[in-house]
Amino acid sequence: MNARGALRELLLSRITDVPDYPQPGVVFKDITPLLADPVAFGALTDAFAELCERHRVDKVAGLEARGFILAAPVAVRAGVGFVPVRKAGKLPGATIGQAYELEYGTAEIEIHADAVAPGDRVLVIDDVLATGGTADASLQLIRRAGAEIAGLAVLLELGFLAGRQRVEPGLKGAPLEALITV
Repeated sequence: MNARGALRELLLSRITDVPDYPQPGVVFKDITPLLADPVAFGALTDAFAELCERHRVDKVAGLEARGFILAAPVAVRAGVGFVPVRKAGKLPGATIGQAYELEYGTAEIEIHADAVAPGDRVLVIDDVLATGGTADASLQLIRRAGAEIAGLAVLLELGFLAGRQRVEPGLKGAPLEALITV
């Protein structure tokens, strides 16, 4: 087994399926056992930090909430800045927002107005790529703030929900790196 396959197996072994959560018919992918395992969490952090180096990243953006948990240690390991992408109304001071469509309604995310500078290369990190709405909105938001998208990195892509197809136009050729696709 190659290194990528070994990483995939390690990470998958620490992700638990929780049936009927948060509602009947949904199988929730719980990453908390992975976070509790220092070897698995360290391997995940290393894999994302290597992407920062490969794509010449200046900052990583973590999507609320589990993306914060993954992206912050990556920023430290890679020696780059961390940008929290929050739900509207959660950040103090001047912000830039981006509204997006949900299955039933709309939502909005924000970053600090000074979180990125023109020319910054930003890698967006999240735990799961499902339908892609939040990830796509974050790509638009970071570009509107003047930065470049270096890529989108996720621990787990739920391929059957077609999030990749939703985010690819917003990536504009930047890579989508999913460590695991199911």
